[in-house]
Amino acid sequence: MKIRPITTTVLAASLLLALAACKGPEAEQAKQDAQQAADSAGAAARDAVDKAAAATRDAADKTAAASEQAAADTQQALDKAADATANAADKAKDAATDAAAHASDTTANAAQKVADKARDVANEAKANAAKEEAKH
Repeated sequence: MKIRPITTTVLAASLLLALAACKGPEAEQAKQDAQQAADSAGAAARDAVDKAAAATRDAADKTAAASEQAAADTQQALDKAADATANAADKAKDAATDAAAHASDTTANAAQKVADKARDVANEAKANAAKEEAKH
């Protein structure tokens, strides 16, 4: 982090200036004040680093939770799509079966009509043949 080196440099320079300007008991007081300021700056820097680390961990946790939720939502959507596809396939199969059954019924009805017509024609031909034979 850039905050710590800059803060330390500024505090060290302030300490040197304060020590150079003061002599005797005033120098001792200035030294103590400078030390206290350096300690406060160090504590503030550590606090800032701790807060940044906590914010980073919090952001990482939120990102992980969002990723897990997105994965769950995606899986749910895939499951729904698979179910819809299976249902559509079942309906298509049922429709094809119904169509085949109707086609078979229609074919059987047509065959029955042809057979009935053939029987009618045969009966008519037989009747005509009997009439012709009766005439002779």
